[in-house]
Amino acid sequence: MAAHLPRAMFGECYLDNPNLKFGRQSPSMKSRSNICLNTRLANGKKVTMSLENNHRPDNSVIYGYFVYSAAKTWFSSHAYTEPWSKGFHSSQASSSSVGPAHDVHFDSSREEQLTNSAESSEQKNPVPQTLKLVSGSCYLPHPDKEETGGEDAHFICSEEHAIGVADGVGGWADSGVNAGFYSRELMSHSVDAIQEEPKGSIDPARVLEKAHSITKAMGSSTACIIALTDQGLNAINLGDSGFMVIRDGCTVFRSPVQQHGFNFTYQLGTNGDLPSSGQVFTIAVAPGDVIVAGTDGLFDNLYNNEITAVVVHAVRAGFGPQVTAQKIAALARQRALDKNRQTPFSTAAQDAGIRYYGGKLDDTTVVVSYITGTKNA
Repeated sequence: MAAHLPRAMFGECYLDNPNLKFGRQSPSMKSRSNICLNTRLANGKKVTMSLENNHRPDNSVIYGYFVYSAAKTWFSSHAYTEPWSKGFHSSQASSSSVGPAHDVHFDSSREEQLTNSAESSEQKNPVPQTLKLVSGSCYLPHPDKEETGGEDAHFICSEEHAIGVADGVGGWADSGVNAGFYSRELMSHSVDAIQEEPKGSIDPARVLEKAHSITKAMGSSTACIIALTDQGLNAINLGDSGFMVIRDGCTVFRSPVQQHGFNFTYQLGTNGDLPSSGQVFTIAVAPGDVIVAGTDGLFDNLYNNEITAVVVHAVRAGFGPQVTAQKIAALARQRALDKNRQTPFSTAAQDAGIRYYGGKLDDTTVVVSYITGTKNA
């Protein structure tokens, strides 16, 4: 876990020059058998599960598509030919999914894009819109952790317009503990808690509190849960995972890192921090905004402007959120393997007085969400 970008970043804008940045300001905030099942719930919704070691969730609280797996499944993405790209695990959610997302649901169809032009009458009298969160993900485990599925976990709940990521703290391996069990259990309980929230008013802080209280696995992890609500984008972040909001080619928000010291992140779990230590955000969003959430395998290796550049190019090309997530993850892995490039991790190390250059190879989770709008009648 690395320390990087210790302040929230606003106003960082990507143009054609990726080195051009604009002003910054601080935000307001509050301090190995694998079982595959296909079934339907009583409400008629389809459930697909891929479960490791016979740990079965309660089907009655899972909505739509659900993935919960640490099994090894490979696929070769048409967009990448590098030898390390075999580790891609992607999901395009139809309702909800929990990762590591090793089952592949690839849809490269063009997402609905809002036109930049509008009638002058609509500009003067804007029509109210119902916002939706359309999400896709990509997960790349550390090459040395492919057999166990790595330590990251994530979920996508499309009907509830909520996403979450968690990064198990790798230091537990020295004690013989796989922190991936903790991160996956935490995210699974978060999905359960989301089902109990009022529609349109999901409180990520309350969700995380509930999930934390019943997660019993040894280990610890970071956590970031985001929900699109009637009030805007509500989120809680604890540790060095996080998210950013991109609008019109500019990074308009980036969650700050929480750390006790360099490479010592805030973390939930055994002897860890409490959910109340997380930072809570409410952010106004609009159709066309793009949310990028991820673990430190992303943010340790890519600067904000690099992530924003990929998003801009992907949106212009008409790619959906899953393909965009794959492209971001690919670039992050490329930077992680590059020993001759300055990265956020090397910058943080140098700021801490440590001689370090290059990227940091780690599990990498990227969840990309497009904010779309439907005009109300």
